[in-house]
Amino acid sequence: MRLIIAEKHSVGQAIAQAIGGHAEKHDGYVQAGDDLVTWAQGHLVDLAAPDEYKNRDWGKWSLDTLPIDPTPDWQWKVSREKGADRQYRIVAGLMRRDGVDSLVDACDPDREGEAIFRRIVAHAGVDKPMRRLWVASLEEDAIRDALASMKDETDYQGLADAAMIRAKADWLIGMNASRAYSLVYNARFTVGRVQTPTLAMIVDRDRRIAGHVAQPYWKVVAPMGGWRLTGERLDKREDAETLLRIVNSDDFTFRILKAERKQQHDAPPRLYDLTGLQKDMSRMHGLTAARTLAALQSLYEKRLTTYPRTDSQYITHDDLDTLRHLTEDDRLVTGFIDPTAKPDRPRLELTVDDAKVAGHTAVLPTMRADKAALDELGGDERLVLIRVARRMWEAVGDDYVHDVTNVVANIDPAWTQRNPTDGATLDEAQTRFTSRSDQPVSLGWHAIENAKAQEEHDDGDETAGNIIPANLVDGVSIALVPPCGATLSEGKTKPPKPFTEATLLAAMEHASRWVEDKELKAALDDDESHSGGIGTPATRADVIEKLIRTGYVERKGKQLRSTEQGQSLIDVVAAKLKDVALTADMERRLSEVEHSRSDAATVEAEFRDLAAGIPADAQTTVRRDHVRTRTRNTESYGDCPRCGKPVIKSGKVFQCSTNRREKQSDGTWRTTEGCGWRAWATIAGKTITDTTMRRLLAGRKVELKGFTSRKGSKFDAALLIDKDKGVVFDFNDNKERKKK
Repeated sequence: MRLIIAEKHSVGQAIAQAIGGHAEKHDGYVQAGDDLVTWAQGHLVDLAAPDEYKNRDWGKWSLDTLPIDPTPDWQWKVSREKGADRQYRIVAGLMRRDGVDSLVDACDPDREGEAIFRRIVAHAGVDKPMRRLWVASLEEDAIRDALASMKDETDYQGLADAAMIRAKADWLIGMNASRAYSLVYNARFTVGRVQTPTLAMIVDRDRRIAGHVAQPYWKVVAPMGGWRLTGERLDKREDAETLLRIVNSDDFTFRILKAERKQQHDAPPRLYDLTGLQKDMSRMHGLTAARTLAALQSLYEKRLTTYPRTDSQYITHDDLDTLRHLTEDDRLVTGFIDPTAKPDRPRLELTVDDAKVAGHTAVLPTMRADKAALDELGGDERLVLIRVARRMWEAVGDDYVHDVTNVVANIDPAWTQRNPTDGATLDEAQTRFTSRSDQPVSLGWHAIENAKAQEEHDDGDETAGNIIPANLVDGVSIALVPPCGATLSEGKTKPPKPFTEATLLAAMEHASRWVEDKELKAALDDDESHSGGIGTPATRADVIEKLIRTGYVERKGKQLRSTEQGQSLIDVVAAKLKDVALTADMERRLSEVEHSRSDAATVEAEFRDLAAGIPADAQTTVRRDHVRTRTRNTESYGDCPRCGKPVIKSGKVFQCSTNRREKQSDGTWRTTEGCGWRAWATIAGKTITDTTMRRLLAGRKVELKGFTSRKGSKFDAALLIDKDKGVVFDFNDNKERKKK
């Protein structure tokens, strides 16, 4: 009997349905014919926190304990997420069942999916034959085809190794850097392999904006009767006024130096990878990257789109038949696009490149997607499905054809001869004028999205309403229409634009653009399986959200702006930890492991060496002006009963000083670091004073009067410290029990 383990409940149900036959639902799994199908709920097994290593003194936040490195005795634990322990017991129990003779990894077809499956197997201590179900669509035919063509799990060892190294590297760098910089600066810093370089890009952009000093400039604009010539930027107003006076002379004429016309064919865009879709949904609809991913994941689980976490913009030749079926009728026309915009002969071949599909094809609708399915959707899901379908039509559409005319003009030499004094006032570069027109001939793929959002231009669209005559040729002299109608346009230089999610995702995707080392830049750009970016399509949205949750970045409309806290971190952290080049190169090395081009042990050792040097770097490059003076909220009330670290008071809560809490996307707060011990300062209507807490943490039982029960009655009781529950009542005394 096979046990098939999916990553999510909805995927498990889809697999069971595709298998067919009699299906019996059980607690946490389904029996479909002769197969058992169960599921995880994301990461059921995670790396243990430092304080959970009982044989190490890592519960104590001290520079003396750094660097931290559990190698070779890494410890894993069942996730603390709600329901994870229960589902783990179900999955592990099924794995160990005598009748189960083989395991099928049906987790998401990517690095993290591989990690989820392998960690469960290792933690459960199961040794049975394993196969890999690699399916990018949850349509029944696709699942059945994938079940019939499964490979041995050992074929994916590179993927598993990369996932393991990534997890360990992030743990080592995050734990060592966060602790080291927090301790050195008496602050609460969170440092991450990907998030810190991303934060550095935002901080650098914001500081360039803040430091920008606007410089005025002037342009002379000359009307030519239905079109216009615009002069170059001039930094001195007197030069601009001189040029304006010249152009408005009674007998003034321009000489056309170049009138270049060409018909331009813009090829269709490529299909969407996840990052491309996230950028467009941000630009066009204001959706965050996280919202786009959530909507696309839901569409995938509803079998309306293919696998979401892809970095490919192409399909393979094996997928052509599916694309042909998607485009051969009006299934994805009605409700999605204007029927008149549908290409007469979709150019399917434009979407195919086998060499650029490493694991997953581009995002596409499935055969289940149609107007009826669309009408069942609302909000983000509806917007995303429409955009995915439209991009499919755009990608196979006709070229956008447009006539582009570029004109270059200057003061007519004949006028200069007639006015030698005025003509010698300015040099030729200062008197150069240009004009451009751009007229559509055939909309082609542009017709699919008529209301496509456009990025703002610094100087507006200079081609708008500009129609250059078709008979304009090189060498002719031409006067203003009307004569003497030129005007002076004043402007100011503008700072760089703040990052939006769309532009930040682009920067993360193509981080090699920020790399100065030519050899590294070439290596990053040459790797077909990786774009030279930081993070992966699957993780970039979470990186942005984490920067916001930790208070390093805040959203202001569509803008992402760094906070004072975020800027402070970038000021003190070592250059290599915020360097895009380092992180991009690490992503490249992980990709090499994934594709068996580098030895896993060697790459892991590189990351370990990097992490080992972090605490020393933090201490040797201390910026004293950034070291914070300890305030009362860091005062210790005693030792934490769970890990032994100091207990501090934060608002209305006594808690371990190692705790770090972050606001989640659903508005709740969760402890993301530290041992997690905490106790409320008010219990049953009674305030626990600082003195009382010190006595409790010293191991003493404290009797107090004046508690209020849920029914409103008063009672007295004794309190004790509990390492799991915080502070608890002690009712061993019958007298106290009676009082309650």
